[in-house]
Formats: sequence, structure tokens, C-alpha cells
Amino acid sequence: MDSVKKLIEMALTEDIGPGDITTENIFSPEALGKGEIIAKEPLILAGLDVARQTFEMLDPAVEFTPLFADGDRVERGQRVLKVAGRVHALLKGERTALNFLQRLSGIATQVRSYADCMKGKTARLVDTRKTTPGWRTLEKYAVRVGGAYNHRTGLYDGVLIKDNHIAACGGIGPAVERVRDRVSHLVKIEVEVEDLNGVREALDAGADVIMLDNMGIPEIRAAVGMIQGRALTEVSGNVTREALADLADTGADLISSGALTHSARSMDLSMRIA
Repeated sequence: MDSVKKLIEMALTEDIGPGDITTENIFSPEALGKGEIIAKEPLILAGLDVARQTFEMLDPAVEFTPLFADGDRVERGQRVLKVAGRVHALLKGERTALNFLQRLSGIATQVRSYADCMKGKTARLVDTRKTTPGWRTLEKYAVRVGGAYNHRTGLYDGVLIKDNHIAACGGIGPAVERVRDRVSHLVKIEVEVEDLNGVREALDAGADVIMLDNMGIPEIRAAVGMIQGRALTEVSGNVTREALADLADTGADLISSGALTHSARSMDLSMRIA
């Protein structure tokens, strides 16, 4: 994807700048070498392709050999991949490739720990737009690798009428009506509500999806019972790993959590040159 390519180029430019004054003054441009990336803690792997592209931008002839696939569980001390080519490319690309692998594996690992809590449940776990600026395509990919699903990608591919839209428009009904008149009949309309009165308004307006924002378990159950399948239900707001099973048991169709991306820590990997 062009957005990923641009991100890699920007990251390499940020790190290398006008040149790697250490590598370039130690090794000749023709020097060859081999390296391997090792997991320093247990993790769910994600980001192999972007790591490959990073090295290939610096040396198109680089040999990149994954030893696992994205989505695999890797244990501490295991080799993740091998890479061989010009030493300049290996050393200049090392930190950038690791940064991508560490961040994306961190998200995949976090997501897997959430998804494991929902085994046997029918509700879908989905992400949000709370992503690192510029990294959304990659971070949402890592969410899928971890075992969850993507919500809308951006403001352009899904209608979500939130509290500020409702306040500025004068109510749920008018907001839904205006959107319905202007978007394709194939586009679903989602409305965020904060209480059961909002659920009734959204139903009356013909919303396709109703987001139950920051509601407690009893109120979510009541909302699902009120909706009775006339719209998809999404639970959102302060979703914790510990609460997932109980939230899924309410009968909601979707559970969205920004923590899948914004609260994931990077995993620890390192590269060793032979």
C-alpha cells in the first residue's frame, strides 16, 4: 500500500538523515553480512512484511527469510527471521524494522489476550480510530492478526453519529434523517447513545447500529432487550479485559475497545549481526 510505503520511507529518512556516520565509516558499501531478529519475550508476531519492505528499500537484493508467520506465538529466545545482504542496509534498517515489528507485535499480543477472553462468545471484538497518526493501516492490520475485527477505517467509510453531531443538529432524529437523505441506501447508519431514552430515539429514527456508550451491564441488557434485533448493538466505553466475558453475555453484537491499540505496549525484539 502507498500509505505503508510512505511511512517506511519517512521512518528511514527520520533515522538515517543524510547518512549513517557510524556504519559508513566502518564498512565498505560492498560488505555483506547476515543478521537475525530474536524475540526477547513471548509475543504474537505481526509486521513481517513491513520489516521486509524496510530492508528491501535499502537493498533490493536482500534475502529476507521469516521463521514464523504473522499471528504465530513466539517464545522468548526464538529467532523470528533471518536477513542477509549488504551490511549498510542491515545496520541502517535495523532500528526501523525493529520499531515496526515491536509496535505491531505489541498490538497483536494485546489483542490476542482480549480475544482469548471471548472464546465461545458470539459477540465480535472490534477496534476504534484511536490509533497512532499515520500508522492506522498497519495497526488495524495488527488487530486482525491478533484475532479481533476492524471498525470503520476513517470518517469516510462509515456513518457514526456521535454526541457532538447530535448536539449540533438538535437531536438523534434530525441527524439520522439528514444523513439518510444524502448517503447510499447501502451505507449503514450508526448512532451513539448514552441511555435508554437515546436507544428509543435511535430505534424510532431507524438506526442500523446503536452504540451503547459507557452503560453498565444491567442497562446494556435492558437496551438489548428493547432493541430485539431491530438494529445491531455495539458496547463501547471503558471496556476492560476483565469485563469482556460479562459484556459479551449481555447479547450485544459488537464490543469496541480503543485499548486494543492505544494501550498496547511494544514487544521486545533485538537484531544480531553475524
